[in-house]
Amino acid sequence: MRITVHLGCTECKRRNYSTTKNKRTTTEKLEMRKYCRFCKKHTVHKEIK
Repeated sequence: MRITVHLGCTECKRRNYSTTKNKRTTTEKLEMRKYCRFCKKHTVHKEIK
């Protein structure tokens, strides 16, 4: 029941990462602090459809 989701930077809106999540246990959207190579700093990345 795992699906692939894309994570996008909240500042520059680019999709930088893809990961998987379990749809049954994690119903809300993922939000992680990751490095954005376009902004050249650590920013919050949110799940994008």
